[in-house]
Amino acid sequence: MHNSEHGPYEPKEEQVLHYEPQFKLIRCRINGERITQMVDMRASLTDMLRNDFRLTSVKKGCEVGECGACAVLIDGEAFNSCIYMAIWADGKDIWTTEGLLNKDGTLSDIQQAFVDEAAVQCGFCTPGFIVTSSEIVAKKKRFTRAELRKMLAGHLCRCTGYENILRAVEKTIEKNLEK
Repeated sequence: MHNSEHGPYEPKEEQVLHYEPQFKLIRCRINGERITQMVDMRASLTDMLRNDFRLTSVKKGCEVGECGACAVLIDGEAFNSCIYMAIWADGKDIWTTEGLLNKDGTLSDIQQAFVDEAAVQCGFCTPGFIVTSSEIVAKKKRFTRAELRKMLAGHLCRCTGYENILRAVEKTIEKNLEK
């Protein structure tokens, strides 16, 4: 028998659960500039780049690593930043599309090739394609069309049909091999 008129369901004092955000200090390079930044340990690299540094070429697309709109170069390799934790950027060299411009502010070869070949329509996926394409071009090697398709398979585009994108990458590879 219970001593209370409410039985086991007696009103209890409300408990407030309080979660403190956890932060970590990271040091890395973003588009060639050294940065020191306090980041939320749960934040994605996409969120850090967009929210803290206003690098809006890093798009929020699917947020599960399927579409490639958030691609960035990390130590020379393209990664989907939406599934890469910001704290993992510690000590890394990160490049976004904004950082690919030439020193004089003109478009890089791959960026110009996308313009010349009309490899864009709505443009949402373009920064991710350009970042991954710059990794491909940096290999200084010719690839077959099938190999290029496979290397760019992590990017989804609803507008272009990919042919102009492939031409832009091929054109840039040829231009860089001639140098």
